[in-house]
Amino acid sequence: MCKMAAAMASSMTTKDDLEDFSANAHLSEEQLLQLACERSLADTNVTPRQNRQCLLTFAQACPKIQFCLRHCLQIHKNCCCCLPFSENMCAKIDRNVHNHFFSKDQEKVIAWTKHNGHLRVTEETVNDLDPFLLAIWRGDAKALRDIIHFKSKDLDEPNKDGWLPLHESAYHGHVECLKILLKDTPHAGCESQTCFLLGDATKANEEIVELLLRFGASPRKACVQGVTPLHEAVRNNKLEICKMLINAGAKLWSRNVYGIDSMFTAAQCSAVDVLNYLIYKGGNVNTQANDDATALFEASKNGHAEVVEMLLSKQADVNKANKTGLLPIHVAAKNGHDSIVAMLIPRTNTVKVRRSGISPLHFAAERNRDDVLETLIEARYDVNAKLSDDWSKMYEDRRSTALYSAVVNRNTEAAAMLLEAGADPNLDIFNPLLVAVRKASMEMVTLLVKHGANVNALLPTHPTSFPAVLVFCMKYMVMMRYLLDNGCDALSCFNCQYGCNSHPPIKLRRNGQETMYFLNDEPSGYCVEFCEIISTPSVSSWVGPIIDTLLDYVGHVKLCSRITELLDSNKDWAHIKERSVLPSTLMHLCRLKIRQRLGIHRLWQISALPLPGRLLKFLSYEGESFEDIL
Repeated sequence: MCKMAAAMASSMTTKDDLEDFSANAHLSEEQLLQLACERSLADTNVTPRQNRQCLLTFAQACPKIQFCLRHCLQIHKNCCCCLPFSENMCAKIDRNVHNHFFSKDQEKVIAWTKHNGHLRVTEETVNDLDPFLLAIWRGDAKALRDIIHFKSKDLDEPNKDGWLPLHESAYHGHVECLKILLKDTPHAGCESQTCFLLGDATKANEEIVELLLRFGASPRKACVQGVTPLHEAVRNNKLEICKMLINAGAKLWSRNVYGIDSMFTAAQCSAVDVLNYLIYKGGNVNTQANDDATALFEASKNGHAEVVEMLLSKQADVNKANKTGLLPIHVAAKNGHDSIVAMLIPRTNTVKVRRSGISPLHFAAERNRDDVLETLIEARYDVNAKLSDDWSKMYEDRRSTALYSAVVNRNTEAAAMLLEAGADPNLDIFNPLLVAVRKASMEMVTLLVKHGANVNALLPTHPTSFPAVLVFCMKYMVMMRYLLDNGCDALSCFNCQYGCNSHPPIKLRRNGQETMYFLNDEPSGYCVEFCEIISTPSVSSWVGPIIDTLLDYVGHVKLCSRITELLDSNKDWAHIKERSVLPSTLMHLCRLKIRQRLGIHRLWQISALPLPGRLLKFLSYEGESFEDIL
């Protein structure tokens, strides 16, 4: 039922819906979850079906909340919304739940927590909520004062996360409630796991920060993850709070468990004004986290151009690598931040780039970052740079060039840029032309052949006695003929080692199917014969047209016994067998001889040769004789 609902929601998503959701892309995960719950539960003006559709459409358009929603979609008993309610519901809303919101009529409270990948949502009426919790959440100072006056609550009692009522009030930004709690409870020097200021920094209430500091809250205290109030203030880009904390004694160099200090956080979150202030106060522009990534590296990764510009103006080192050896220019190219790449190029040491074992070109080509690729090419980055062995081993195909990645991605624009800049199409262990032919990309094949790709390349892992490209275009006669026109060795297809003698049977796999060319059980020196390839059931029905085409590119040949048997199996192919027996015409032999003398490299540019047009057409197989070419 949920799948059907999701499909319906997907089909009914409008452009306006998607624009609405993309406009909310800046929201945090918790804010997105709240918005999803609000739309599904709090709007009483829509039908249950509309509620369900709204939530599912929202979930589809907002990848941030899909993780929580996709694991346990169930039907809510009241609104029929696909949310993980029912047995996953919390029994009652208590102080262990921080995330909540009130319905529009202020009569209901909806709270949620995440547990083991599931979203647990609880709904209660205001009357059923703990009055003490309700007063804190609503910021109702009068109600809170009354509760404290009657001593109906233990204000020293923490929840499971160690949060006291003080934390709750500070986190939600309720100044008057906080004043009451500070006045009536001795918590100014609280040694709880989480400092009051940590929660408060996210709400960015300067009055609360000033109040807590005045009552003795420590600006240096960190949570178990090493996060300090300054980290939180920086992360939320709150300059004034940062100033207050530093003036109160917060340390710029305090690091969390990942080795991240406030400078690094500012670069990570694009808090430009805060970063400038921290640098003024003595922050280290070359600060590094535990993985040796610098603040510049992090800003380059996240596309924070203004931060990068500022750090560069403060002489940040662009040549500090992280533990994997990558520089800021690598990660900027990987993530497609063209403007940042342009800023980094003049200051990046190309020797350091070579020592890293991978070029930014590789990342740009692999991720289809064409703008970045163009920028790097214009900056004269080496288009023939090869991956180091360590980097190459990370890929199953052992690729080594940026061109190979462009071909794998079928990105003809990127491949064209690289080839026109001088990329050699024959440097990889597996020739990129083999990849293009296997992907049946005629445009890419043509591009590679025109730039000198080896049409007679072999498979290094599974050798054949004939050009490997023919293995992948047996059923694509247009491509096969194009390759043969451009020098693919047709004669080798008829050089069978068994000749007219009987051939060994095609080996069977364990599942009983014939092998094609991946004969892993054969000795390493064994070469697969052409007749073995065309004997397999998936190709055998094409034997006639294949042999007929190949005969156009060879002189007199003798068919092996296996090919003869295949041609004999279909009476419509009798003329093809006869053609192989009859002597070739003098005109045909002349064409073959001229093409042989021209060589492969000239065949690639045959149209540019200083020869009569009729002769060029004849040599290009555009007619069987001069009389056919008018």
